[in-house]
Amino acid sequence: MPESSRKKVVIVGGGPAGLTAAYQLCKAGVESIVLEKSTGVGGISKTVNFKGYHFDIGGHRFFTKVKAVEEMWHEVLPNGDFLRRKRLSRIYYDGKFFHYPLRLLSTLATMGVWRSFLIGMSYLQAKVSPDLPAVTFEQYISNHFGKRLYRTFFKSYTEKVWGVPCSEITAEWAAQRIKGLSLKTALRNALFPPRSKAGVVKSLIDEFDYPVRGPGMMWETVADIVSRSGSRVLLGTGVQKILWSDGKVDAVEIESGGRRELITGTYFINSMPIREMIQKLDPPAPDDVLEAALGLKYRDFITVALVINKRDVFPDNWIYVHDPSVNLGRVQNFKSWSPGMVPDPAKTCLGLEYFCFEGDGLWMMADEDLKELGKRELVKIGLIEAGDVEDGSVVRMPKAYPVYDSTYLGSLRRVRDFLDGLGNLQTVGRNGMHKYNNQDHSMLTAMLAVKNILGANYDLWKVNADQEYHEEIGQDEGDANDYRLLASSQPRVPERITKASEQ
Repeated sequence: MPESSRKKVVIVGGGPAGLTAAYQLCKAGVESIVLEKSTGVGGISKTVNFKGYHFDIGGHRFFTKVKAVEEMWHEVLPNGDFLRRKRLSRIYYDGKFFHYPLRLLSTLATMGVWRSFLIGMSYLQAKVSPDLPAVTFEQYISNHFGKRLYRTFFKSYTEKVWGVPCSEITAEWAAQRIKGLSLKTALRNALFPPRSKAGVVKSLIDEFDYPVRGPGMMWETVADIVSRSGSRVLLGTGVQKILWSDGKVDAVEIESGGRRELITGTYFINSMPIREMIQKLDPPAPDDVLEAALGLKYRDFITVALVINKRDVFPDNWIYVHDPSVNLGRVQNFKSWSPGMVPDPAKTCLGLEYFCFEGDGLWMMADEDLKELGKRELVKIGLIEAGDVEDGSVVRMPKAYPVYDSTYLGSLRRVRDFLDGLGNLQTVGRNGMHKYNNQDHSMLTAMLAVKNILGANYDLWKVNADQEYHEEIGQDEGDANDYRLLASSQPRVPERITKASEQ
């Protein structure tokens, strides 16, 4: 009997990481079972179908320099299922819309001569007299772009997304976040756009692929391929306990339809939030490990999808809302991502994004109140009239973003040390590793986990070893079998300044 046929892999979570692992195992002839607690696959990359209107939990560009990931995308979906999209995005601030990435003449025209002059003077002042040492995000960005540009294009949106004042975020995150991007770079890209993605800073990508019916189309297809191969994808199946002993995981206890059952396996791959995974261990993890896991925090996310009774609302794929007078963080126009997302070409579906903490005022707001809030805020910033809204839906996504506070590194290190002692368990993906991974990076961690099951020995935690964007990997590092790219990283999320009381 071939060795691969004696393996059975239990995969917790049916998002990009979990399903990528299942897909790669199928190709290797290894049986797997995917356990997904929700009623659909895709995780944060799923596409919701509301009365024929499709919308994402955020927008998900299919752009990568990791060739193994790109090859899988096109193995799963034929080229005819992918659209090549030109990026169009703008920033809304102070009653005006600014193209992003920067379009020099348009930006100057929108700002006006006097404001452009003041921004230029603010920039020169920052260069002559920077605020040193630059300890905070606010100081770092102000030093690089000037205080006026910082207040216009950085402050409000950053604070909406992360729920942390810019004066309390470390400068290290600012340095990583805008690596390769400066006023000079932005102006150069505006005047001389790069012709290949090898020379593109991630923030300035102007083209991307996108499935005809959203990213969920990818993961629904992967789930179908896995199921047809003889493995299983179980929806509505929550993991209640993870049973372990003698340095390995023995089984997971699942609940589905009110019934509980034990699922055994030879290997286990986890992509559920690592905090939850530790809490489900039976027998319980040591007290200090449980305490460390509880110290891992998350930023949560709400999408309010509104059906607009208008053929055209705005042409952008998305708009960043930097105006502090509204809670709204970003607006997606799914019709501009793909016409296939909207069943009636005479109408439009907008996705309003709100960043929050589970249990706060936004999170606890009733769906109808959230839809009314979204409508009011769209009217306030001039995108629609109140009578344009025909219908709507609300989706809450808990634990959308891992939070990097002043204590998370120590907490994660203790959890990792404990998990290293469970030899047949690997944890992958954004929440499974408490790392701010994009879709393709989550897929890469899963690919490497499968390689390990097949006999390799990759340290998945080194995938975020440095602070480079993996989209910025040199073209010569993109071979499907060249896992030196594992040394590349995803962007970090902001870390708060450590207060003296926390030291």
